[in-house]
Amino acid sequence: MLSYIWPIALVIFSNVLYQICAKSVPEDLDPFASLTVTYLVSAAASAVLFLAFNKNTSLIKEYCKLNWSSFVLGIVIIGLEVGWIYAYKAGWQVSTGFIVHSAFLAIILIFVGYYLYHEALTWNKILGVIICLVGLGFINYK
Repeated sequence: MLSYIWPIALVIFSNVLYQICAKSVPEDLDPFASLTVTYLVSAAASAVLFLAFNKNTSLIKEYCKLNWSSFVLGIVIIGLEVGWIYAYKAGWQVSTGFIVHSAFLAIILIFVGYYLYHEALTWNKILGVIICLVGLGFINYK
């Protein structure tokens, strides 16, 4: 059970810290300048963690297994990072910005799962989409 729970707990914990950090980027700092430091730290930490957890292989051997996804993910992550930083600079609140993002993301991923990965599209999921949309109405109602 722990092997099922700890990854989601890590994502939740990391996401809370992520949102705090993204909201705390100085207003007058260019987001791309900030991200150069972010990704240098991330690359160094990833290398150290790889070496700490993988005694029987090397980074070079692992790099030989790469496909397009790692490269595209690098570009996509920049879109996520810059999008959040600019969203906060534009005035989005942490509490509502993330909920709006998550609701739309959940709705889109239901259909991505159905069309790309042949996951079931159940009435529960469709009802969940409707609830998300109603919830967005309540959150953004002034």
